[in-house]
Amino acid sequence: MSSLQGYVDRRVILILQDGRVIVGVMAGFDQKSNVVLSDSKERIYSMDVGVEEVPLGLYLVKGDMIVLIGEIDEAVDQAVDLETIHAEPIPPIRY
Repeated sequence: MSSLQGYVDRRVILILQDGRVIVGVMAGFDQKSNVVLSDSKERIYSMDVGVEEVPLGLYLVKGDMIVLIGEIDEAVDQAVDLETIHAEPIPPIRY
């Protein structure tokens, strides 16, 4: 859990078990690795159109739904034109 402390107040990307991709500033977390994101957006990938960003605002993600957390380099992220990216959505994890 203490390894999440380094992500607080930083822009992160979360990949969830259901295939969703959420980007936001990590506002906090708890002992069960539940994560609170501020200024968050869901990125929806498609092969037909570019990446769509849906604003979510303040968002709570249950820790058991998180597959991956990574820090985003904001300069690189802003330099990428998401409308030009065409990709298959991440399929949900099945047990």
